[in-house]
Amino acid sequence: MRDQVLWRKIARIIILLSEKLDVSADRAMSIFYRTRVSKLLHNPESGLYLMSDSYILEDLSRELEQH
Repeated sequence: MRDQVLWRKIARIIILLSEKLDVSADRAMSIFYRTRVSKLLHNPESGLYLMSDSYILEDLSRELEQH
């Protein structure tokens, strides 16, 4: 069940990222999976998956601005 919840959360975040960056969902997915945030989301010990979508998007945005 955790995998299904995580999969849906990641899908929502990718859609939000796509809208924020004004890029296709495919491009947003490519960007997302290269980030530290993606790695943290897939690591249950980080607890990031418990945070809201908007919180994760903000964290992701900060990471992208730094690079």
